Amino acid sequence: MNGTTARSTQLLRQINSDALLRFGLQEQVFTAGEAMAVTGLTRATVLGVCDGLVDAGWLEEVDDGRAGGHTPKGRPARRYQLREAAGVVVGLDAGETYFTVIVADLRGRELGTRRQGIESHALGREGRGASARELIRLTLQDVGRAPDDVLLTVVGVPAPIDANGMSPDGEFWHLMNSGFASHLHGRVVVENDANLAAVAERAHEPSANQATLLTGERFGAGLIVDGRLLRGPRGGAGEMRFLDTLTAGKFVPDEGGADGFGALARKWARSRIHSYEGETMLRQMPEGEINAEDVFQAAREGDPFAEDIIARLGARLARIAVVLSSLLDIERVVIAGGISRAIEPVLEHARSLLPTDTGLPLPELVASTFGAQVVVKGAIESALTQIKAEPHAFLPRAARS
Repeated sequence: MNGTTARSTQLLRQINSDALLRFGLQEQVFTAGEAMAVTGLTRATVLGVCDGLVDAGWLEEVDDGRAGGHTPKGRPARRYQLREAAGVVVGLDAGETYFTVIVADLRGRELGTRRQGIESHALGREGRGASARELIRLTLQDVGRAPDDVLLTVVGVPAPIDANGMSPDGEFWHLMNSGFASHLHGRVVVENDANLAAVAERAHEPSANQATLLTGERFGAGLIVDGRLLRGPRGGAGEMRFLDTLTAGKFVPDEGGADGFGALARKWARSRIHSYEGETMLRQMPEGEINAEDVFQAAREGDPFAEDIIARLGARLARIAVVLSSLLDIERVVIAGGISRAIEPVLEHARSLLPTDTGLPLPELVASTFGAQVVVKGAIESALTQIKAEPHAFLPRAARS
């Protein structure tokens, strides 16, 4: 066998192995016949590849139906399933003020989660990396797994991320993108947090043209156009810098640049409550302690001062939706993050302000159902997608022991 033939044979084995493993990742228990129907491979090829995946530690052979009391005639079908001990994936939302970790199996079933508050500016890059490593270790320990079980960790950070996991120059971005690969065990992928939020939303409600707005302290957008996630050469797609431009030009006074809805609600309430002449329940609490949740709760209870803030946020969202729809032909805008569970009044007002005379369909405005976990859930989804895309690039635990 010459070198070209050997390479071709090896490539064919890899293609067949990847096809079988992808099938195994989405099935509970399967037979060779079921795998043949999906992959188009012959029985002999399926059985041979499955044996190889068993030896590699990806699959395990299980008893046939006779073990459950069934006694079909003829030779029993060989049955396989994904080996649970093959490994796990980890998602980490590495925000400025908190870390959230989820450990999931290779079918996406969440095994354990932890969340902790952090002081990023006090910790510095090294401290953020060390804190992430310890929180992941504790979460793995909670579910009886070890760092060696992790096939892939996907980290979401509030910074632009290019295709190589790097951020542009900038003190804050440098701090957020803290060199996690040098601190965490195994293979690590770093991604922008809003992009991961978009990944989570697309998996939950598939849409080929969608903007996911991650809004709390800052605004960031994960943009999916024609079914593809936009990134840009420096990872800057979706950074919403045009909001800073509008503020600098005073086109929309007191809008706070790229501040998120949480930051704006808090800022507007604290800065204007002393000059508000009507009655407001927010005066019952210290001005410096009012937060966005207080504003939203007061609006739900009919407080006119809080309702005015909700209206201003709705007007801001309507302008953003029009810009995104005009530039990118976005069909759906999702508001994501911890504030999403209370955002419906803002969405209602924004919908009422969208122009109806453009001749184009209005973008749908909806709230995410993931709440504060949208980024970390997107990290898990991203990890599973990468493993399914290139299974041969990962080694199960047995092969690394």
